[in-house]
Amino acid sequence: MTSTSDLAAPHKPSLFSRLPIVHQVRQSVGLQRGMLVAGLIITGLFILTAIFAPLLAPYGFSQLRDEGGRFGSQQPPGGAHIFGTTVGGYDVFSRVLWGSQTAIFVIVVAVVLSIFIGVVLGLFSGYFGGWLDRMLVVIADAVYAFPTLLLAIVMAIVISGGRSSLVGGVMAAAISITVVFIPQYFRVIRAETVRIKAEAYVESARVLGASNGRIMFRHVFRNATRTLPLIFTLNASEAILTLAGLGFVGFGIEPSSAAEWGYDLNKALSDITSGIWWTSLFPGLAIVLVVLGITLVGESLNDLADPRLRGRRRVAQASGLVAETSVVPGGTLVAGPGGLDGLERREKPTSEGLEATS
Repeated sequence: MTSTSDLAAPHKPSLFSRLPIVHQVRQSVGLQRGMLVAGLIITGLFILTAIFAPLLAPYGFSQLRDEGGRFGSQQPPGGAHIFGTTVGGYDVFSRVLWGSQTAIFVIVVAVVLSIFIGVVLGLFSGYFGGWLDRMLVVIADAVYAFPTLLLAIVMAIVISGGRSSLVGGVMAAAISITVVFIPQYFRVIRAETVRIKAEAYVESARVLGASNGRIMFRHVFRNATRTLPLIFTLNASEAILTLAGLGFVGFGIEPSSAAEWGYDLNKALSDITSGIWWTSLFPGLAIVLVVLGITLVGESLNDLADPRLRGRRRVAQASGLVAETSVVPGGTLVAGPGGLDGLERREKPTSEGLEATS
């Protein structure tokens, strides 16, 4: 029998259950947990593929021949080329694997740059206010009003002329996407900073003589950046789509410098009308799966951050605890007319029972 002291003792979760991903999985319930787990599996496979692409790919991303000679153009799937070959003679399977590496490079560079710039500008703008705040808000709103892909195309042309090598192409695509993402981080951090700087603990730190830098980076920064993981996951999928869009319209990376899914889709347009489906199916499927996986993770984390969901979960746990907790000194209530089931059914005593008691 569980004593009241055991029930009252707080249960401290283990270190493993407090890990970021494990904690979110344990916190999720029902369909939401299935979405989160599915998104984590797809995203994990994407990351592992990008890391081990040099080991998994049978050929290089720009390789056109092996010991047996040239691969041939538009070869159907099978044999040495399980996904076939492109119109340029590249192995589709190898290009898809190497394309994951290019995509993750762009995601990391673009999101890290946009987070750094957007957070710093949002902190200073929201904390100090004044004319700097008004000017930055107007600029951020103006940039945010532009179509994402159009702005990325303009920046790609300005930075690299639209086409360049691996490092130049990755940096051009990343910086193009960074310009698009900075207003999102800026607006979120600025709004949180304006709210937090009016809190009592910030006023107390100011009264105690803390400098503006200490208040911003020790008190405001910690609380204003709690939603960044959610924005990061949502922006990562948008970065892949923007990168694919740049490659599709012809402003991507040279095929001899890196593999890029959007560029492969662009070159496969003429193949579709000829019944050559494999050159467009597999790069397009890679884009859809990766964006789906990252979006599932981001949307699940966004739902878990909703206090209404946590409230429903706490109510469900509390109801289960009350049902199992004794309300009668000495043990759990198990007796009554017909037991607990009798209480619920409100059974009436029979006439025989009345006669017996009399």
